[in-house]
Amino acid sequence: MPFAMRPQVAAGAKHRSSSLLTGAVAVGAAWALLAVAPACFSVLAGSRVIGLQSVRSSDLSRQSSSLRRATEAAEQTDTDVENYEFQAEVSRVMDIIINSLYSNKDVFLRELVSNAADACDKKRFLALTESDAPPEPMKLRIKTDKDARILTIEDNGVGMQKSELIENLGRIARSGTANFVKGLEQGSSDVSLIGQFGVGFYSAFLVANKVEVVTRSFRDGEADKKSWKWMSEGGSFTIEEAPNEEFFGEQSGTKIMLHLKEEAQEYLDSGKLSDLLKKYSEFITFPIELWNEKVQYDQVVDESAPPPAEGEKPKMKSVPRSVYEWE
Repeated sequence: MPFAMRPQVAAGAKHRSSSLLTGAVAVGAAWALLAVAPACFSVLAGSRVIGLQSVRSSDLSRQSSSLRRATEAAEQTDTDVENYEFQAEVSRVMDIIINSLYSNKDVFLRELVSNAADACDKKRFLALTESDAPPEPMKLRIKTDKDARILTIEDNGVGMQKSELIENLGRIARSGTANFVKGLEQGSSDVSLIGQFGVGFYSAFLVANKVEVVTRSFRDGEADKKSWKWMSEGGSFTIEEAPNEEFFGEQSGTKIMLHLKEEAQEYLDSGKLSDLLKKYSEFITFPIELWNEKVQYDQVVDESAPPPAEGEKPKMKSVPRSVYEWE
């Protein structure tokens, strides 16, 4: 029996070897066909049919291109925000103000309103001396957002270019300021005089833990107009483009947004702001508008009252409604 089975085994082995050989030949033929397929396809169907290798190459090329564009976009996004350090004197002023126990914090509003009025004056002067277009009517607007705890002071004055943001809100150029800063450190200078030494803007940090400034310059031509955003929480500041920022002025302007400290929420009260503006705007010649909440009463049907008799009108009641407007 063993001898009778050997030929069968040998025949089976030979059959498998033949099958493997046939398979190998078929695989080799397939690879050869794939190698010439793109050319054959191109000959048979012109440029309308693309070979398999060409498709793979095209897909890889597109994926590589997409990845490169995504990487470049990410790198561009990372570099859009520029970081700057304050000049040493400014940093000293910021440290003093941020940690100040100075009780009369109202001076920040005086300084920022005064700066806004100066920006309007400067725009009027530039319009007369360097521009063909007359300036739009200029004014200041002050608005509060109680939910976000933000106080916004905006003007449609001259605005600032990027270089001016760096120069004006990052450095101190006025003589005598160093002595004033030294006096602040020693306690011999009065914080309320901060505006006289060119650093009045930084009084915003008496009440805010973060300050944002968005601006568009009157000096830029229509084709070159850009809006810029300056932001600081103290210690350093950043600058980036702000193309989607809206201004009430059509030509130019500056908007300062103060993210108020928890203990400074009183400056979100329109009544307090109105009193301070009356006190500090005596010599300001431009209108100042305050976004104010008023309560109006609407007459509506009193659903809780009994139904009216035939021929009588339904009973009415007054319902309060908040209305916001500039005044």
